[in-house]
Parts: sequence; C-alpha cells; structure tokens
Amino acid sequence: MKTNQLLWIFVLIFAFSSCKEEVKENANVTTIVKDHKGQAAVELTEGEQPNALQVAASIPDFSTLVVAVKAAEVQDALVNAGPLTVFAPVNTAFDKLPEGTVASLLKPESKKTLAFILTNHVAPANYPLKQLKKEAKKGRKLYMASGKYLTVTYKDGKASVGGTEILKSVKVSNGWIHVIGDVLVPSDK
Repeated sequence: MKTNQLLWIFVLIFAFSSCKEEVKENANVTTIVKDHKGQAAVELTEGEQPNALQVAASIPDFSTLVVAVKAAEVQDALVNAGPLTVFAPVNTAFDKLPEGTVASLLKPESKKTLAFILTNHVAPANYPLKQLKKEAKKGRKLYMASGKYLTVTYKDGKASVGGTEILKSVKVSNGWIHVIGDVLVPSDK
C-alpha cells in the first residue's frame, strides 16, 4: 500500500473515531462501517465489486465527500443495489465553496440541507458516459434524487453536468461514479 494511502487511512480513522466508526480493509477497498444497521454497514466480501460509497471511501480525493455523506446520514443511498449514478465532487470542489460553508453544513442542525445538496449529486439511473452523451444530444435533463433536474451537455468530446465537467468515470457494482470538480448546489436549497 502506498505511503500516501496509509496517511489518508489514518486521517479517515481519526476523522471518524468520534462517530464510533471503524475502518477496515477488505479486498484493497477501505470500507467505513458505522454503528447503524443500514446497508452501508455491510462489509465487502472477497471477489465482490465495491459499491459507490466503498470506492469513494478508498480514494483520498473524496474524503470531504465521505465525511459529508456520513454527517448527512445518506450513506445507505449510495450503497443500494442501484443502478445509480453519483456525480462525486473531489476535495478541491468543496474548497471552492465560500469560506466556512463546509464547516457550517457539517453541523447537526444543517443535516437536512446537507442531505439535499448531496442527493443532488445522485441520479437514480444508470448513466455511463455513452448514455450521458445521448441524453445531451436529445436535450434531456437528468432527474436527481433531490427531486431536482440537472442539465447534461456534451461538447468538444467532454461531458458536463450542471455546468461542471466530468473529469473521470469509474464503474462500481451499483452504477457509476463520475468525478467532478464542483459541488452541485441547487439554486433553491
């Protein structure tokens, strides 16, 4: 395991220790298990492909997203059978928000707002890049788990959703993760 990955695992352990969570490694995927009885508590078994939350938890660039998912208690939505498509903002996307925004959203009294913002990053459908390109050509909007719609565009060989470019795509057991560089904050949160 790379030194950088070990460092991030220790950071995640520290960040989640106050929530009585345990970080375990199984099949090279870091799985965060919380003291609740939901689907997110199910551990990855050998030979099983990881789901969206398990993949996000194993990549240091998604540590802010994972902390936010836990704070909003929407982790079970990211591990359901799907198919689903997660537009996952990297840590630098959260850094672009006005100063203090992330800290404010992580407070217990902001849980409902944070959950709404996060579910605006999840489409309850299977959207690989090929399908997103088709949706863009037809001028369709994507229905998100927040109940809102996001515009998808495809220009110069690049797909964008909600005005932010998709940087990379990863197939997971319950759908797709599309990496994005901005947080998709609904205009009427």
